[in-house]
Amino acid sequence: MSTNQVDSVSGDNDRDTDGPSFADLGIDDRILAAIADVGYESPSPIQAATIPPLLSGADVVGLAQTGTGKTAAFAIPILMGLEATGRTPRALVLAPTRELAIQVAEAFGRYAAHIPGLHVLPIYGGQSYGVQLSGLRRGAHVVVGTPGRVIDHLEKGTLDLSQLQYLVLDEADEMLKMGFQEDVERILADTPSDKQVALFSATMPAAIRKISKQYLREPVEITVKAKTSTATNITQRWVQVSHQRKLDALTRVLEVESFEAMIIFVRTKQATEELAEKLRARGFSAAAINGDIAQNQRERTIGQLKSGALDILVATDVAARGLDVDRISHVVNYDIPHDTESYVHRIGRTGRAGRSGEALLFVAPRERHLLKSIERATRHPLTEMQLPSVEDVNAQRVTKFGDAITENLTSANLPLFRKLIEDYEREHNIPLADIAAALAMGSYDGDTFFMEPEPEPVERPHRERTPRERPVRHFDEDRQGGAHHRATGTELATYRISVGKRHRVVPGAIVGAIANEGGLRRSDFGHISIRPDHSLVELPAQLPEETLEALRRTRISGVLIQLQLDQGPPQQRSFTRGPRREREGVKRTERRKPRS
Repeated sequence: MSTNQVDSVSGDNDRDTDGPSFADLGIDDRILAAIADVGYESPSPIQAATIPPLLSGADVVGLAQTGTGKTAAFAIPILMGLEATGRTPRALVLAPTRELAIQVAEAFGRYAAHIPGLHVLPIYGGQSYGVQLSGLRRGAHVVVGTPGRVIDHLEKGTLDLSQLQYLVLDEADEMLKMGFQEDVERILADTPSDKQVALFSATMPAAIRKISKQYLREPVEITVKAKTSTATNITQRWVQVSHQRKLDALTRVLEVESFEAMIIFVRTKQATEELAEKLRARGFSAAAINGDIAQNQRERTIGQLKSGALDILVATDVAARGLDVDRISHVVNYDIPHDTESYVHRIGRTGRAGRSGEALLFVAPRERHLLKSIERATRHPLTEMQLPSVEDVNAQRVTKFGDAITENLTSANLPLFRKLIEDYEREHNIPLADIAAALAMGSYDGDTFFMEPEPEPVERPHRERTPRERPVRHFDEDRQGGAHHRATGTELATYRISVGKRHRVVPGAIVGAIANEGGLRRSDFGHISIRPDHSLVELPAQLPEETLEALRRTRISGVLIQLQLDQGPPQQRSFTRGPRREREGVKRTERRKPRS
């Protein structure tokens, strides 16, 4: 590796206002316009250090934690040098997870907003091959993919890398931890030798140095030590909740927490509209803003938030940039951000003008590593909170019901309605309490006024199983290789994969590859048993066919795992000594010819 090294240290995670501007880095007007649209004013340290050598054609090794702005550091120079002609990919970015692949592809799309005719395509496990094949046939100049799915397309002949100009390994150390080293090296070896390579990693283990030495040409090494900080007047909490339970969890928080105004961050434009609609259906004053909303509508919505006509804003990162509303008391990360910079910018929407603020982070079980990254980068541990219980929600509903009555008792219209009620009481001889209850029913749905507790999990009756039946288990104990929480009622079945000890696999590589390509959570795994030439893995018994198909094509250590249900050991057969015909149940006397 070249001794040419740039050390850059950021004081906080805001952009470096004392350093160069994006224009100073030689970036062209089309991309400068896109950067302005996104809301960035000046480059982060890793961008200022990485963009110039990449623009000069040098290979780069960037040592930086997640959240330092490295996506723009490689996306901007690639877009400037890309030959956006034909249908063959000119740039390939490898990412360890499908979530990161989607995020990087979206970032490329934002920075290429003013480059007509440029197409970006994410390819990853868990998504239909049809969508990806259609995108590749139409032509994709930038492909962002996970190693296993990229290998699949190479083997099918549906991905042509012969014209590749740029190759990026993003979070290379994570890819190696997940067992993708052989896949990564195979992809590197199968691409043109004159391509430009950028490798980004949080650490520099021996395997990364080996790849750098073998496949990069005198790379410039850039080290960024992020010192991300968050405001001390913001209380930061997190709660573990599965994706399926997020809406229920959010509803409980909204009902019990006292807040003035709130921003809820989600990952996609579509999610903003869907979540805002679901919240309105539950009686909350919510609206969505995203990149597709017209400027006049955006301004009107933000005006409503400022005036108090609107309480909840559901937004994407891009749409919320530059948003400054003092009355925002809470920020909820409904979808956890994949980089620390986004997290810091998100929670910075609260705690304005010296006021205190609350930040809440929803973390799915398989996203715990992202929580740890945020805590490491911000040097601020988040406090775990328990979701409000059913009893808490119902107590709060009763309190709000009483508060509404108290507030209405001071209304100037009270005498008018009192007379109407008294007249009704005399005419119909109905007790006042019954009349009041009937009026309350007009404002509240009696069937749903109180939240019902969740049903208890159904216990299946125990029965003896035959030797050939596959074992079906419940998540009722900690198991090697994955399940560390009790997701009651979820059944496990044993699956067989075609990699074992001779392939030098470890449980972490199996969990990482299967979770990534199949879209599973780490907690979906039960026991893992690694045998000499195969392994047995406990996974949910009812896997969708699309997931099964994706996992059959998944590779670990370069080997196709060919996932299938394990049939268990063969039944013992009772063999008796003697001729073959007797072992097959045929009596010898029946087949003998009579003596003459």
